[in-house]
Amino acid sequence: MRATLLSTALGLLTGPALAQDLTIGTVPGAFGDSAAVAAEEAAREGLEVRLIEFSDWTTPNVALDAGDIDANFFQNPVFMANAEAEGGWDFEFVYPGILGNIGLYSLRHDSFDQIPEGGTVAVASDPVNQGRGLLLLQRAGLITLREGVGYLGTLDDITDNPRDLQFTEVEGPQLVQVTGDVDLAQGYPYFIVAAGAFDPASGLIYTGPEDLQFNVGFVTRADRADNPQLKRFVEIFQSSQAVREQIHRSYGESDDLYILAWEHL
Repeated sequence: MRATLLSTALGLLTGPALAQDLTIGTVPGAFGDSAAVAAEEAAREGLEVRLIEFSDWTTPNVALDAGDIDANFFQNPVFMANAEAEGGWDFEFVYPGILGNIGLYSLRHDSFDQIPEGGTVAVASDPVNQGRGLLLLQRAGLITLREGVGYLGTLDDITDNPRDLQFTEVEGPQLVQVTGDVDLAQGYPYFIVAAGAFDPASGLIYTGPEDLQFNVGFVTRADRADNPQLKRFVEIFQSSQAVREQIHRSYGESDDLYILAWEHL
């Protein structure tokens, strides 16, 4: 876990001292990088923001429930609801953020037709993101899922696997690291850009704007949903041209790989 304190010394501020403490948990890539830009702008307005970067998708919610952070910025509402049910937590998705497409990537093959019998496929290990990846595999014609399972599908819900694909479950942020080792991998463009591993726009298939429910936004504990410092930070985040430019860079400067969800919800 890497902590980054982004602030401006009070003595350099003009006008009244408005510094406040706000701690936000995030993850590497588009979310951490865009939040860092917003934190720099917030510091110039007297709002001191501390970003804590996590390397997994479990600890940020543990830290939020414990009160160690004020909010986190790494998950979508569907993921949050599933995490709440499993952890017994009471969270609230308070502000929309970025919808990043997910894709299916191969560094070995140029099309789905080339995926061999018994080919290896890496998918996200958490239920919601695994379900999204499996739906993409179904759209690609590689598997069939149990009817009605939707985004909560798991490997156990595969009813037809004509090529006898062999699946490996991997933590979402780590999928980029194993893409070269398998025939096909679920992938997140912002992690691919952050790793500098390969072209994030080289996916064989992507999700699209119909997936706005999966935008990654700001989540708090339900009893802290009215945090005025967080509201101000998000206002800065959503109105900043510098944040928009950073998000664009984080997605490989491709408009096809993300949507600014707050403009559509």
